[in-house]
Amino acid sequence: MKISVITATYNSAKTIKSTIESVLAQSYADIEYIIVDGNSHDETMQIVKSYEPSFRGRMKYVSEPDKGIYDAMNKGIEMATGDVVGILNSDDFYTSDDVVQHIVEAFDEDLDAVYGDIHFVNPNNLKKCVRYYSSAVFRPSLLRFGFMPAHPSFYVRKRIYNECGKYSLEYKIAADYDMMVRFFYNHGIKAKYIKKDFVTMRMGGASTRSIKNIMKANLEDVKACNRNGLYTNLFMICLKYLIKVFGLRMF
Repeated sequence: MKISVITATYNSAKTIKSTIESVLAQSYADIEYIIVDGNSHDETMQIVKSYEPSFRGRMKYVSEPDKGIYDAMNKGIEMATGDVVGILNSDDFYTSDDVVQHIVEAFDEDLDAVYGDIHFVNPNNLKKCVRYYSSAVFRPSLLRFGFMPAHPSFYVRKRIYNECGKYSLEYKIAADYDMMVRFFYNHGIKAKYIKKDFVTMRMGGASTRSIKNIMKANLEDVKACNRNGLYTNLFMICLKYLIKVFGLRMF
């Protein structure tokens, strides 16, 4: 089984080395690594090209202007030739060298996707966990409350993108959530949770950078549900914070 891993970059010179090296360190060999760069103005592409020989023909890359991170991810999906596709952000890295091996072992013929856990770290201290995000609680019925599998841990068969569509560019922050609603609610994909920490993420992503962005993401979540025929509202979406903070077992 070939796994296509996509990294979208833009002026990522400070962090891209750890991302690339974590892919190279994976114990599973059949990985196609795709880097889609948004025409960076720093040394990102020089760094990327310096690692190309280490991949022995398993790396692809492109550098050109795009319409944002979701557009870059869509380009990567179009370039992918693997059976299964996953996303690894340019400021993140695999938590251990056997992550992809566990993903491959979890797939069977009837399974469309697998997902697991991730954790966040302070950019200045990569060994200290600031927040652990477990996808164990997720089930499709919780989509209307804003829950979804941790996106960086989500690995799905390429054919699902072909059948259900890629990331919608109508969303600035929540295109990954919209995708999950389409995949799980509209198309009923069969997915499996793996109890494993897939990815280490530096704090500061677009959806968590400010209160303004958090609210924007929530509004986009509501939009995504309603556009796909799944009823919700802002109050229901915001309930997820109470559940996360107080550990309420409401569902």
